[in-house]
Amino acid sequence: MDAEELKRRYTAGERDFSGANLSKANLVGANLVGVNLLAADLTGANLAKAKLWGANLSGANLARANLTRANLSGVNLNQGNLRGAKLNNTKLYGADLSGACYDESTRFSRGFDPISRNMQKF
Repeated sequence: MDAEELKRRYTAGERDFSGANLSKANLVGANLVGVNLLAADLTGANLAKAKLWGANLSGANLARANLTRANLSGVNLNQGNLRGAKLNNTKLYGADLSGACYDESTRFSRGFDPISRNMQKF
């Protein structure tokens, strides 16, 4: 599935994209509020400025994804892979990050403490 197909199906009312392969998808500024991307592959995807509040990204692979300035408020990122992801100025209010993994190349906003959010460093 590519970014255009995802946006078209989302606009038509579909919300469940569990396990979708969206590796390297260009979703800059996409409005995907409440989308279900459980265990989806978003490796290297560009989600800068995307609106994803309330989305289910549990178990999703967001390795090297660009989430700069994205709104992830209330998102479930439980057990997600955020290794090498860019989360600069990303809104994470109320997001469940427990068990999500990150590494030394993951970029967070200044003052963000991944340990206090029960994230795991690998």
